[in-house]
Amino acid sequence: MKRLLYAGSLLFFLLVIAYSGQNGIVNKSNLTTAAGAGHTTTRSENPNDKVDYSHSNLQTIYLAGGCFWGIEAYISRIYGVQDVTSGYANGTGVNPTYEDVVRGDRGFAETVEVKYDPERIQLTDLLTDFFKVINPTSVNKQGNDEGINYRTGIYYVNGNDASVINAVVANQQKKYTKKIVTEVLPLTNYYLAEEYHQDYLKKNPDGYCHVDLTILDQPTKVDPALYSRPTDQVLKTKLTDIQYKVAVLQDTETAYSNEYWDTFNPGIYVDVTTGEPLFSSRDKYDAGCGWPSFTKPIDPAVVTYKKDTSYNMIRTEVRSRVGDIHLGHVFDDGPADSTGKRFCINSASIRFVPLNDMQREGYGYLQSAVK
Repeated sequence: MKRLLYAGSLLFFLLVIAYSGQNGIVNKSNLTTAAGAGHTTTRSENPNDKVDYSHSNLQTIYLAGGCFWGIEAYISRIYGVQDVTSGYANGTGVNPTYEDVVRGDRGFAETVEVKYDPERIQLTDLLTDFFKVINPTSVNKQGNDEGINYRTGIYYVNGNDASVINAVVANQQKKYTKKIVTEVLPLTNYYLAEEYHQDYLKKNPDGYCHVDLTILDQPTKVDPALYSRPTDQVLKTKLTDIQYKVAVLQDTETAYSNEYWDTFNPGIYVDVTTGEPLFSSRDKYDAGCGWPSFTKPIDPAVVTYKKDTSYNMIRTEVRSRVGDIHLGHVFDDGPADSTGKRFCINSASIRFVPLNDMQREGYGYLQSAVK
């Protein structure tokens, strides 16, 4: 039988009884709210709502991460995920009901079936996002829910996925001192859960959720360890004359006659020397100045600032984090309905990567920052 960990609370026990739903199903939303644990939801737009997946070669993976209400809501909002359903996986017997699963004697795990487009998100990135909302070292317990049905697991139907999954788990293990206990197994069975459980948090936005859905609304993070700067000697052979003069020697290109001042196609702009992602087309606008202008960087940490007193002016220079090259300047005359900032950037210091090429070039994890 389902157990919720609010130790020593007689009041909570009474609330469990009071809020029991039909057919003995406990309303997790009421239980959590009544117990004072609260819940987290997100109101941001789902980036997949406007994506046409009709011609996509979809792949499938099964993820168990505790109560499937929150996992379903979270995974469904990751860019590149076409559909998510809630169900029961890797147990014994056929056609389990919710009551069968929470009893625990049949060994089913609350699991979501995830259909995703590998051209939009790679399995590595999808699983990395999954690990952000689970405790992979916890045995049969996630959030306030305890029992074998709340164990964590990654179940695959494509044998080639096993090596990818194990590589992600090994990378995640570096973050923990305790051993990761998340199962990595082939899928043996999967049964769709009752309609009551499908899209639960969409139908009940204030419902129970042990998953912190606000993670989806947090700024994108770019790992600086993925990028490195070549020497000036190497850059001299790789960059064009204007790129070297602007990026390395801190020159400035001519307004209205540079490469990206009037480019507004979807994609990202990366450091021309290192490839580190810097700006998204979603934050680009026509400032009327003749240079590419952005309201903010993809990740606040990818740029640094330096006082510039050249030409008898006091300005704030913008430089890239890893490459430490000259990008341009930032001003306080940007759109008032956004950040109020105008990042005025030289085209010669950046390279544009179209949305359709981001996955191939290793920037697939940033596609949600563009859509």
